[in-house]
Amino acid sequence: MPTAHPSGWAHADGALRGPHWLREPADPNELVAQLWSSTAHKNDDGALVVGGVDLRDLVAEHGSPAYVLDEDDFRGRARAFRDAFSAFDVYYAGKAFLCTTIASWIAEEGLCLDVCSNSELTVALRGGVDPARIGYHGNNKTTAELRRAVEAGVGRIVVDSFHEIERLVEIAGAARVMLRVTAGVEAHTHEYIATAHEDQKFGFSITSGDAFEAVRRVLAAPGLELLGLHSHIGSQIFDSSGFEVAARRVLALHARVSDELSVDLPEMDLGGGFGIAYTTQDDPSDPAQLATEMSKIVEHECKALGIDEPRLSIEPGRAIVGPSMCTVYEVGTVKEVVLDGPKETKPRRTYVSVDGGMSDNIRTALYDADYSCTLASRRSDAPAVLARVVGKHCEAGDIVVKDEFLPGDVAPGDLVAVPGTGAYCRSMASNYNHALRPPVIAVRDGVTRVVVRRETEDDLLATDVAGTDDARHTDGASS
Repeated sequence: MPTAHPSGWAHADGALRGPHWLREPADPNELVAQLWSSTAHKNDDGALVVGGVDLRDLVAEHGSPAYVLDEDDFRGRARAFRDAFSAFDVYYAGKAFLCTTIASWIAEEGLCLDVCSNSELTVALRGGVDPARIGYHGNNKTTAELRRAVEAGVGRIVVDSFHEIERLVEIAGAARVMLRVTAGVEAHTHEYIATAHEDQKFGFSITSGDAFEAVRRVLAAPGLELLGLHSHIGSQIFDSSGFEVAARRVLALHARVSDELSVDLPEMDLGGGFGIAYTTQDDPSDPAQLATEMSKIVEHECKALGIDEPRLSIEPGRAIVGPSMCTVYEVGTVKEVVLDGPKETKPRRTYVSVDGGMSDNIRTALYDADYSCTLASRRSDAPAVLARVVGKHCEAGDIVVKDEFLPGDVAPGDLVAVPGTGAYCRSMASNYNHALRPPVIAVRDGVTRVVVRRETEDDLLATDVAGTDDARHTDGASS
């Protein structure tokens, strides 16, 4: 029985070709379908086609690197969550990736939108989202940001601290709020994306009593309407067990509010964090399964507590946009290095350097995230080699794909595509080494459309104030 490695390939004889969990692929020309958007496939030439567009043609027209956004796939995933969670309010988590086009698609597909900054709110409104269907997150919202949200008519503000309650009172406007609470749940995920344990910056602790005190203060505050409680346990989560524990603790607080303060909170938000398949080691649940499991959890707990079920909401972001986008790069250099290991085998790894890197995908370096990739420009009959796809930045940790099998004849000029890059890659992209952030190219029915253009050097220089006396005086500095 062959053993699969993260790309899903397995060598028939199980021969070891790299680290202990890797096996040589049966055919590196084939795609592992669950890692890619629904329209992605290889044509007869072995070139990757997404949304009916050959990526060789896309790169010829728009350059590389480029984020390729499959519109049909994005809309299909948005509808799948909307339909599966028809009894819920579904908020697309804009922090995963947001532009005005995405905002308009979300509105057209009937979802709500979650933002966590003033600028995200601007993009949402520009994209035509009804402000009443916008939620506003954030652990340090300023008075100016809160005032803008209230004046815009944002449908709900997720309050994260006692200071924010005070700031909303100072604004003296009407606001509908939810309270973000921490349920003390350890999600099985990276430390930096686990958000429900006690030792972190988000929310009011249920255990310490802060959450109940926050409820009491909001109920006493003029102009504030308390919708309910909000819980988010982390990201890249594959089962409902964490949601079950969190829901139990949050609903217990919900029941306490009803019992002691005689207030029945009408809503509860279970957050997002639903995982996607970056490699075949990942086994995400589909929206229908998630909806069934989460509904049963809340129904069971409410019956046990003797309370009415609140209206529920969720916040998928990665689960919608993550698989809908891939990134295409051009190979620049290739080199082979000898790895540590038994002298008789002399294991080797091929380093494939591409024209992007940690400036367009920081997740590998920041979260030790795993990705897969494929040769996207041609078919190859060359034996597969263990490869590491790396960027062009001056950092040893500038890695895009840690371990993958690619054809042994991969060469400069080839195109390599990485699936599952829709969530957080463009959102967290940077100008490190003064790199220009890539464009986002939407594809559908064989047509490309630029939805976020490629940055230019003029964009960089626009904020680089010249060191003249006039510039220094303009900035308020003294000579």
